[in-house]
Amino acid sequence: MLQSLASKSCVRLVERHRSAWFFGFLVVGYVLYLVFGAVVFSSVELPNEDLLRQDLNKAKRRFLEEHDCLTVEQLDQFLTRVLEASSYGVSVLSNTSGNWNWDFTSALFFASTVLSTTGYGHTVPLSDGGKAFCLLYSVIGIPFTLLFLTAVVQRITLYVTHRPVFYFHTRWGFSKHTVSLVHAVLLGFVTVSLFFFIPAAVFSFLENNWNFLESFYFCFISLSTIGLGDYVPGEGDNQRFRAIYKFGITCYLILGLIAMLVVLETFCELRELKKFRKLFYVKKFKGEDQMHILEHDQLSFSSISDQAAGLKDDQKQNEPFVATQLSAHSDGSANN
Repeated sequence: MLQSLASKSCVRLVERHRSAWFFGFLVVGYVLYLVFGAVVFSSVELPNEDLLRQDLNKAKRRFLEEHDCLTVEQLDQFLTRVLEASSYGVSVLSNTSGNWNWDFTSALFFASTVLSTTGYGHTVPLSDGGKAFCLLYSVIGIPFTLLFLTAVVQRITLYVTHRPVFYFHTRWGFSKHTVSLVHAVLLGFVTVSLFFFIPAAVFSFLENNWNFLESFYFCFISLSTIGLGDYVPGEGDNQRFRAIYKFGITCYLILGLIAMLVVLETFCELRELKKFRKLFYVKKFKGEDQMHILEHDQLSFSSISDQAAGLKDDQKQNEPFVATQLSAHSDGSANN
């Protein structure tokens, strides 16, 4: 008897705080996923980093042995200056001296990466004025970009998602849930093909040192706004039609980001995902809703009573006038 009561009380406790339990599992799962990623990245990349460090140290020792006139301090100062310039997107190599980072198309590409929060990091402002303007430009531009993308995605979703689903549901009699699911899968497939696979093939052809995997990696890192900056198109040696190429990449990033948001919005409207998201949300406090309803009812009742009182006052004001008219009319008829 006591065991059954205890089990029932535990079940009630779990059901009462169901959202909190799911939220706790979500937090634990996210932390574990972070740790899992750190373990995998560390185990995969740490040996390669160690090999690269050993190769660089051997090359440095070999270079110093071949050039006795240089000291270690002079070489370190030179390499430090070169690395600082490289972090600002400036290279000392003779085959890349013709690529300017701040011509109009490159600056347009940089502005698009800033506003979309992709931020490859290969080109950054050099001057204090440029850094200050970048701060002000981002503070205004990022919310403006969010507003722009929200409005564009809402309009595109209306024609790309809502209307096709409504048409097949009403015209052909298919289940709305089934039509929504099939439509979301097809839209995701078309988007991945148009903005991932095809651009990856194009980038692997135009970029000399990129294979298909690296090109697909760039597309995903860019359109997901991760923007690691290890692969940036148009930065190769003697890139032909670099201005047009940069402008095309800017258009690709904006259109691809819009397409990704449309697909995400379409999937988020699926019934299964809505139910899944509700598991982790906090339910609205019913007392607040009831208070709002009561306040609304009180305001409505008071406005109605005020209107009724005004009507009564008007009737009272008009009643003597009507009574005198009636009495005058009756007196006139009696005299006649």
